[in-house]
Amino acid sequence: MIRPLIATLAAGGLAWFALAGGMAQAERAVPIPVAAHDVSRTAKPQVAVLAGGCFWGMEAVFEHVKGVKSVTAGYAGGTRDTATYDQVSTETTNHAEAIRVVYDPAQVSYATLLRVYFSVAHDPTQLNRQTPDSGTSYRSAIFPQNPVQRAVAAAYIAQLGATHVFPAPIVTRLETGGFFPAEDYHQHFFDRNPTHPYIVHWDKPKVAAFKAGFPALAR
Repeated sequence: MIRPLIATLAAGGLAWFALAGGMAQAERAVPIPVAAHDVSRTAKPQVAVLAGGCFWGMEAVFEHVKGVKSVTAGYAGGTRDTATYDQVSTETTNHAEAIRVVYDPAQVSYATLLRVYFSVAHDPTQLNRQTPDSGTSYRSAIFPQNPVQRAVAAAYIAQLGATHVFPAPIVTRLETGGFFPAEDYHQHFFDRNPTHPYIVHWDKPKVAAFKAGFPALAR
């Protein structure tokens, strides 16, 4: 979403870089184990819906993952009637900024996408915020598309919690609800606005961290 740059840099910047470990250090991916469980691979494209702060950066990271066929920025958790930028910004719709990832299971698995999600796409320990943005629309949430995805995601959250790879508890929620595409100007925002201050300050380091941390997955 559109954020006041001065507030972003002054209020959020120091907090972002001061956090120890986790996605606080935007230039590196957090080393986390491979998930012990995964969704069975199929011949047909599959869908994952993930929320973790501003969808511009989430979209940008997953668009660089090999095997991902498309990424759509949007809103998940609320109703179709309230799935607009203006309404979601009021923090009263129960929507989270989210992305819908269509991927080829022959090239990348659901658990691998979750590994990227937890390691570098966002900080799963921040409750109802992703520095520099705050509010429930920026919450960490997974919207499983079937019971198997739900089981794999729940098991991975438990696995990561048990290993204590993050300096604070994981707050990622497993939720239900439909996904609704955001307005056209939000789609592929990273690629279409490479000099936008928010993209330069927050999202380009995140994409760089993904490429450095997961070179075999990056394209």
